Amino acid sequence: MDPRLARIQLDNGIATPLYHQLAQQLGESIEAGHWQAGEALPSERTLAETLSISRITARKALEQLAQQGLIRRTHGSGTFIAPRFNEPLTRLSSFTELLAQRGFTPSSRWLSRRIEWPTSEEAFRLGLRGDVQIARLKRLRLADDVVMAVEETCLPVSILPEPETVGSSLYKTLDDLGRPIMRALQHITAVNADAETAALVSVPTGQALLEVTRLGYLADGSPAELSVSYCRTHYYDFMVELHRRR
Repeated sequence: MDPRLARIQLDNGIATPLYHQLAQQLGESIEAGHWQAGEALPSERTLAETLSISRITARKALEQLAQQGLIRRTHGSGTFIAPRFNEPLTRLSSFTELLAQRGFTPSSRWLSRRIEWPTSEEAFRLGLRGDVQIARLKRLRLADDVVMAVEETCLPVSILPEPETVGSSLYKTLDDLGRPIMRALQHITAVNADAETAALVSVPTGQALLEVTRLGYLADGSPAELSVSYCRTHYYDFMVELHRRR
């Protein structure tokens, strides 16, 4: 028996349904790192035979884990642990760089890349005059083909005059243009997904998401990038290292 399954203890004598007990214990094991991203989870049949439960119970437990975003089920291939993205708050890196460093395959699914007028809030945050347009980028951010976030970014056209030239990494494009983002202020808050955002990231309307707002600056201190990302909470961890002053 897989030692990770040997830790699971199900109790028919309590009111909590067996499938919920199983989903909870498997979820805790995944969160604890006993199962790694991309690793196959035992099948419904294996879970049923190993834990002496019905396949229906096993199936309902896996469905609950899939709804929580902890696993992804691929027809004909099996059930796999979904990627989890741990982002340190003290280092400025692109989404592409961070995922590649952790062994994931990053990708983007473009929703739009165009030149348009900024909102009053965007113009204020970027310090733009009323007659200056922006490049607006909107895309889904994926890790190993799993949607982790929807991101909308705007930049002055003087920074990015041709938004359609952005490929997999905005920061690499800006580096190549000689306009690298050198520092950023990032604000994180919890929000409930509206219907449009929920559909894009495949969660129920009203589910909690992390809203991450980033204002990036060039080396001369001028604001150049305003990004708002809505991140699935089951996939994102934000980490900060603290030091105590002696």
